[in-house]
Amino acid sequence: MKVLIVEDDPLHRSYLHEAVCSALPECETVIEAENGVAGEQLARHHKSAHIVMDLQMTHRNGIEAARTIWKERPDTRILFWSNYSDEAYVRGVSRIVPDGAAYGYVLKSASDERLKLALRSIFVESQCVIDREVRGLQQKSIGHANSFTDSEYEILVDIALGLTDRAIARRRSLSLRSVQNRLQHLYDKLDVYQATTDDHADSRFNLRARAVTVAFLRKLLNYSALERAEAELQEWLKA
Repeated sequence: MKVLIVEDDPLHRSYLHEAVCSALPECETVIEAENGVAGEQLARHHKSAHIVMDLQMTHRNGIEAARTIWKERPDTRILFWSNYSDEAYVRGVSRIVPDGAAYGYVLKSASDERLKLALRSIFVESQCVIDREVRGLQQKSIGHANSFTDSEYEILVDIALGLTDRAIARRRSLSLRSVQNRLQHLYDKLDVYQATTDDHADSRFNLRARAVTVAFLRKLLNYSALERAEAELQEWLKA
């Protein structure tokens, strides 16, 4: 067994190296990459099917690197090891996991034993291992009354990118009315309202800007999510 560690912090790479060797005595080789770009290259070169991946890295984040690796080798098993349980990251990972893939999402705050158990469960037993806090966000995203549908979340990202209603409609193949209805649902779920003065003359908020601000404060959006979205937008604009 070969295990590839993709982590930009040298101390964390060293810690993960020790954890892999301790949890997986059957591991013959541990390979290290200091960022997502190097991770993609080493995964391709070594045909590694077992990867521990940080999410937030310079020179290509973990979600983008994992997307490329899974596109080339859908059977790859990836354990995401991260400081973050933000909904933006949880949604980002959920969007790219191939059907039937064994993967994990473990927070860096987890105990040594939790990390080692996750390594064995994913890489040896082909199980999925998701930390409770992350699992709770996944379930909330799917089933809660105030959670966002995938379509609503896409439109939230689009307004954060600065697209107009008509541009969103073209991009998402929706009618203008459908876009406006989804925007209203977003405002309701984010508790963004159009407060006015007593004479109903001047609005207090720009609703689009306010919705984006609240989404960032609630960790529904983050820099990494918008970085990915901007790259996807540029591809759409070129098409």
